[in-house]
Amino acid sequence: MKSFFKIGISVFTFLLAATNVQCVFAENRPAEKEGELNIREFIMEHLSDSYEWHVTNFGEHVVSVPLPVIVKGKDSGWQIFLSSAFYHGETSYRGFYIAKDGEYKGKIVEKDAGGKEVRPFDISITKTVFALILSSVLLICIILFVARWYKNSNQENAYKTPKGFVAFMELFIMNINDDVIKPCIGKDYKKYAPYLLTVFFFVFLNNIMGLIPVFPFGANVTGNIAVTSVLALCTFLAVNLFGSKEYWREIFWPDVPVWLKAPVPIMPVLEFVGIFTKPFALMIRLFANILAGHSITLGLTCLIFVTVKLGAVANTSMTITSVILSVFILLVEVLVIYIQAYVFTLLSAVFIGLSRVESPGR
Repeated sequence: MKSFFKIGISVFTFLLAATNVQCVFAENRPAEKEGELNIREFIMEHLSDSYEWHVTNFGEHVVSVPLPVIVKGKDSGWQIFLSSAFYHGETSYRGFYIAKDGEYKGKIVEKDAGGKEVRPFDISITKTVFALILSSVLLICIILFVARWYKNSNQENAYKTPKGFVAFMELFIMNINDDVIKPCIGKDYKKYAPYLLTVFFFVFLNNIMGLIPVFPFGANVTGNIAVTSVLALCTFLAVNLFGSKEYWREIFWPDVPVWLKAPVPIMPVLEFVGIFTKPFALMIRLFANILAGHSITLGLTCLIFVTVKLGAVANTSMTITSVILSVFILLVEVLVIYIQAYVFTLLSAVFIGLSRVESPGR
């Protein structure tokens, strides 16, 4: 059974690598006619947000899924339409268009009375937002399915041992709850367990979905700094809104020699700065690791197109090398998607546990 599982993982990873190659090839057919592939621009465009979801190309025909555009212009008011009205960013619609360069490159803009590009109030459903909604709905369905199974099993007198998917979810839940949340927070762990478990599964699920380069997956959600900053902000609020009196006393009057806290408050200032550096580290750690993994995979895949002009032999050898390295990086990313979710949850639990510290006398 284990052999079949390993074979399945290997086949799945090779398919991911092959799909990555196909996606890059499809997306760059038109660019090959214009000139050499700009790897930096391609990687950045692939990882950035967009108003449509590119699927593939058939010759010169672009297959993409249009997404709702919701903007409020300065003079035109609220406008709601599909991003297909922009025809892949080549045309304007109702005075709005996607900027091709400048400060607002890739964003919807309009021109004011002076002819200057300005940003309207934009709450459009972009690729990242759509992926967030999809992953949130999927996560809710998964959790409700597991909860329903336990609810139904508890109605009977005999205990049922979970099997299949429910057993798989129980393994994750008990691992995070018993080995991470409970030891790090202590006696109040049940108060924070729902939030920390939600964070773990949210990050883990979005990491998995971002690794599959096939619609409706493949969006760079956890590699988006806006998403990781909101997650870090939630932990920041959980730490500081519910921190104990002892926690705040250790920040503004820590147990150090007096000359380190008065008359010049060296340690209190450092401790106060630490309040903000902790969530900042959470935000950057998750964002940088996921973004780097996707960038390396795309960069290795682009080796195929960079070596086209070197001849058939060189290109063939580099293609084989590119696929092998892409498979290796994808195997690493399969491990990273769990590690990053685990580390984010672990550090959040540690920070919350530190904020629940009590005086020795209690």
